[in-house]
Amino acid sequence: MTAGPPGDTAVLAESATAIARPAKPRRSFPASRWAWGALGIIAVMAIWELYKWLGPDDGVIIFGVAGDDQSGLRILPRTHDRAMPHIWTMWERLFEPTGGTDTPPLWFAVAGAALVTLGIAAVGWLMGVVVGLALALVMQRWRLAEWGLLPWIIVSQTVPLIAFAPLVASIGTQIDRGGFPWPQWLSIAVIASYLAFFPVAIGALRGLTSPDAIHVDLMRSYGAGYRATLTSLRLPASVPYLLPALRLAAANAVVGAVVAEVSIGMRGGLGRMLIQFAGQASSDPAIPWAPIFGAVLLGLIAAGSVALLGASLTPYRRGEATT
Repeated sequence: MTAGPPGDTAVLAESATAIARPAKPRRSFPASRWAWGALGIIAVMAIWELYKWLGPDDGVIIFGVAGDDQSGLRILPRTHDRAMPHIWTMWERLFEPTGGTDTPPLWFAVAGAALVTLGIAAVGWLMGVVVGLALALVMQRWRLAEWGLLPWIIVSQTVPLIAFAPLVASIGTQIDRGGFPWPQWLSIAVIASYLAFFPVAIGALRGLTSPDAIHVDLMRSYGAGYRATLTSLRLPASVPYLLPALRLAAANAVVGAVVAEVSIGMRGGLGRMLIQFAGQASSDPAIPWAPIFGAVLLGLIAAGSVALLGASLTPYRRGEATT
């Protein structure tokens, strides 16, 4: 392929396409992935029931005093029905009334709370993606910015979320007093974005710097500026690194939203439901597991939604990094 004069958009587009759009890779049959996922769930259920059948009622305790089950270190949980209900008991509880005869089924209440948490997590994910991409672009553009920002981005993830959540809520209250409405759910979305931005920033930075030097030099030989190189080369090349980061960020946003709801005490979401049902565990051992299952399902939905987004970017996904 011969190069045209600098600025020749047709030649530049042709070259960028040849670089950034590799041949479509051979992928495993999607049904096999679903089969392995289902097999993993079945394996977890089998291990649960096997341990409940074979494990001691009081669990396994080491360094304890004989006759005193409060001393020592418990390394395996109790297996009696109040501490570890059967899987079919938890399943049947989902279709029973939530609290009384006139209340809706438990699964209906969990679904409503899950929708609230999912909406907040989606807002937090979008905020985290914007912040993460912005940081990655800045760090890729200026090496000095990478040296200064990257260590702090990594250190930021060592801050306990439970300690960070009340601080964000307090700042939101001060903003609300200043005349600007700051709803409680927005504080939770900010906390969710705090967990979501990190994998996006790291994955996007790795992807933006992934093109070979020979490809970057080719773009320069055509007189392509930073913007043209970014849109025609670096962004397409970052897709295999960015998509796993987006999936991880989606799952992190769900975790952040649930933990923030617990810390702040917002009603209506899965976090509050977890606290509420945990207090009923002594009389209704199966009920606390319902919101836990809801949170797991939310994480799968969030990650699956990003996977659907990546289906439209298949030509750019050769050598996709694993999450």
